[in-house]
Amino acid sequence: MLQDGRRVRMIERDLNMPNRIVGELLYPGGYIKLIELGLEDCVDEIDAQQFLGYTLYKDGKETHVSYPLEKFQSHISGRTSHNGRFVQRLRKKAASLHNVTLEQGTVTSLIEENGIVKGVHYKNKSGQVLTAYAPLTIVCDGCFSNLRRSLCYPQIKMLKN
Repeated sequence: MLQDGRRVRMIERDLNMPNRIVGELLYPGGYIKLIELGLEDCVDEIDAQQFLGYTLYKDGKETHVSYPLEKFQSHISGRTSHNGRFVQRLRKKAASLHNVTLEQGTVTSLIEENGIVKGVHYKNKSGQVLTAYAPLTIVCDGCFSNLRRSLCYPQIKMLKN
């Protein structure tokens, strides 16, 4: 987790707990990564359940498949939980760090200079338009992202003969 170094500004469209009918599934390898990042407590107190494998069903038959966890400590397993609770714990953990600022806002556009992203324009929770410059901008707004489309498919300029 970010302990020292750069200041980080996280701009989240909505800071309310996501309320979707979806679970979060962390395979044992994902849980190990949480531990390595110092984030394992993000699955505490959210009713996360441990799981050690899965079952395959076909034609009325079933087969149990266990994860190969013999070489790991006993607390290593998969974890499953409510997605929204997990997201809120991750946000809380990030916001607790001295170099992280978490705020609610909607990014409206990227600031680009000579094809390099230099920051973002965004509206905060009260509708005020603000600008945030950064040496590194990470866009994480989903598969239908307008920002990603602008990064991946820059406008093609037609030249006339």
